[in-house]
Amino acid sequence: AWLVVKGIKDVENRNLKTDYRGTLLIHASKTWDQKGDKFILDRMNEWVPEKEQHTFGALIGSVQMVDCVDFSPSKWFCGPWGFVFETPEAWQEPIPYRGQLGIFDVPEDILKQPNKA
Repeated sequence: AWLVVKGIKDVENRNLKTDYRGTLLIHASKTWDQKGDKFILDRMNEWVPEKEQHTFGALIGSVQMVDCVDFSPSKWFCGPWGFVFETPEAWQEPIPYRGQLGIFDVPEDILKQPNKA
């Protein structure tokens, strides 16, 4: 999630295609992905802050989802489908929220909280 809102990761890999286009809120999971962290450092040559510097279990920013592709030249794409992101925004203050699998709705009252950057 951190890589996405910082504009480093421009494609998110998924098993299913979607027709959705528009704003996506980015949710940081409740747990640390140690294998993913090692993969990013070793294989993608990207630095990620230490676990203690991350927010967990919260909405941390937004992106515009502009496409869903079955091929991309992005180093992040490994398919079978890639959600293509533009205009990432990392929020200054996260909004605690329970995540769900897939694309899910967030109530309007949550989005109106005045703690976004």
